[in-house]
Amino acid sequence: MIYNAIGIMSGSSLDGIDIVFAELHEKAGKWNYEILESACIPYNKEWEQKLRYADKMTAKDYLLLHTDYGDFTGQKINEFIDEKNLHHKVALISSHGHTTFHLPEKKMTHQLGDGAAIAAKTELPVVTDLRSIDIAFGGQGAPIVPLGEKLLFDGYNYFLNIGGIANISVNKENEIFAFDICAANRILNMLANEIDMQYDDGGINASRGSIDEILLKKLNTLEYYRLPYPKSLSNSFGTDIVYPILKSFNLSIEDLLCTYSEHICIQIKNSLHAFRNEITQKLFITGGGAFNNFLIERLQKNLIEINFEIFIPSGEVIKYKEALIMALLGILRWREQYTVLSSVTGAVRNTIGGALWMGTEA
Repeated sequence: MIYNAIGIMSGSSLDGIDIVFAELHEKAGKWNYEILESACIPYNKEWEQKLRYADKMTAKDYLLLHTDYGDFTGQKINEFIDEKNLHHKVALISSHGHTTFHLPEKKMTHQLGDGAAIAAKTELPVVTDLRSIDIAFGGQGAPIVPLGEKLLFDGYNYFLNIGGIANISVNKENEIFAFDICAANRILNMLANEIDMQYDDGGINASRGSIDEILLKKLNTLEYYRLPYPKSLSNSFGTDIVYPILKSFNLSIEDLLCTYSEHICIQIKNSLHAFRNEITQKLFITGGGAFNNFLIERLQKNLIEINFEIFIPSGEVIKYKEALIMALLGILRWREQYTVLSSVTGAVRNTIGGALWMGTEA
């Protein structure tokens, strides 16, 4: 079977909406893909602020934002379809939305972006709310991409995504383990914002700083890192716990960036330590952090000690892997196949996640 679908992802780094139009082929359970069109639609200052502080809104204003963001997403999809001349070519849209609340211990997660609004705007079938059923069955609801990695990137067993949150997935002996590691680009970007930069391009400012060992030790002793997987993080871990620790130290932005970059590398190394082998293994890296030269250089130096080497795919895959996988998860939902694995999230069973909104006429 061949499916033409759009996948949408908005990450915690708040850089914009990633959108992919992909052709996905399934034959005898084997999947292949081709990214036909892609784009990153940046948020303007108004939308960035709305999403950043959505968790502080009243219930009424939050629900209004949920609808408005769905309408905004649908509008951007229509513009993408117009610009790329994709009319009558898109069979399905799958939108992850933008995570605001993630409280698996209370069986609740929520992503902004009303699926009904997207479906009405685009007049196409739309899949949203991909995490909630896993949460309801006792899972973490995250990470959500490991099944897609397994199906689309055969030949690799270790996947690291360095986005707003860094997460890892391990395909070992026909079972997948995955978990969030630490806050990543969300923190680095917040620090860069303080010197009027959207992000630390290539890690150049971090490379000019020095590691503060006292701060590094304090960061590395945070309780979350001692928890067993499956486990997941909300954005508030970075903004409400990590960032205040950084700002409690009287250090330059360069030193904070350098120290936090090293912290990310150490936590990634610690997460992979249990999977080390005498034979060197490859770590497939995507997400915005893969473009941070300083971070990747420091990470490789840390990983040599446990026999891991880094593999960086094409720039398009780095940028759009998660949006591509959202398209695949939407297709799996349409086919009524599992989208989330209990070995990843700790749920009582595998689940078929996603709400389906029929924007097309009967």
